[in-house]
Amino acid sequence: MRHLNYTHLLYFWTVARDGSIAKASKSLHLTPQTISGQLKLLEESVGEPLFLRVGRGLALTETGQVVYQYADEIFQLGAELTQRVKSKQTLFPTTFNVGITNSIPKLVALRILEPVLALDDPIKVNCREGELDLLLGELAVHRLDLVISDQKLPAGTSVKAYNHVLGESQVSFFAHKTLARKLKRFPQSLDGAPVLLPSQDSPLRRSLEGWFDRQKVVPRVVAEFEDSALLKAFGEAALGVFPAPSAIADEVCSMYHSKVLGSVGDEIQETYYAISPERKLKHPAVIAITESARQIFQIE
Repeated sequence: MRHLNYTHLLYFWTVARDGSIAKASKSLHLTPQTISGQLKLLEESVGEPLFLRVGRGLALTETGQVVYQYADEIFQLGAELTQRVKSKQTLFPTTFNVGITNSIPKLVALRILEPVLALDDPIKVNCREGELDLLLGELAVHRLDLVISDQKLPAGTSVKAYNHVLGESQVSFFAHKTLARKLKRFPQSLDGAPVLLPSQDSPLRRSLEGWFDRQKVVPRVVAEFEDSALLKAFGEAALGVFPAPSAIADEVCSMYHSKVLGSVGDEIQETYYAISPERKLKHPAVIAITESARQIFQIE
């Protein structure tokens, strides 16, 4: 790719945002012919088509989608710079992009990330949720600064990153107070009881199924979830017993009107990781996260 012309990039970004050359020409106060010519020059610079004609409209190619994502960030930063200069602010929040795997309980993520917002230098936290492999792809192209996960960086991955253990937590079972009154003897009371569990591909799900076998109980799985917050919402509706980290037991009981039925003890430990491109942590937000995790998980 030759030297990038930011004027060409602006024209491309406007066309992609507005959906057509005709609309972009009105936004930019240029003729459609001028914009078409500049787009052609940008495509020659990139070396690949950026748009496909679909009917009377335009659609981004796969390369066009990548270029648009970067262009969008560039011009958003430009807008922030303009705002800062106009407002004459001495402090302007740095954006901290963090990926959180779907299986991380939202209350755990909240407690880990909350101290970042209390730093002396203002930081704006941009949270993205997704599967680990997708988030690692974002980390690899520097669209994320950190990934918080309940799984290690997979062996053999091409992403240059490092695992940093945030802490471990045992797992407890919870039930809405109305349901908890019917389930007095733990864990025997789980036999035949309605339960809400993580999806089949979750490491926690596999660990829980092994624990059920060892306890010789066969609960009735009434629903499975990829999203931990949705699982707890069903639990709050008294639709089933649900697991959650013991480290956030007080918050779970308060927010979801539930009671702790019992803990699985040391048989199951959920481990949480910060996956970072840094071997030695330097980013102030990441340092704040690791220090807060020590308190949450009581690491010495």
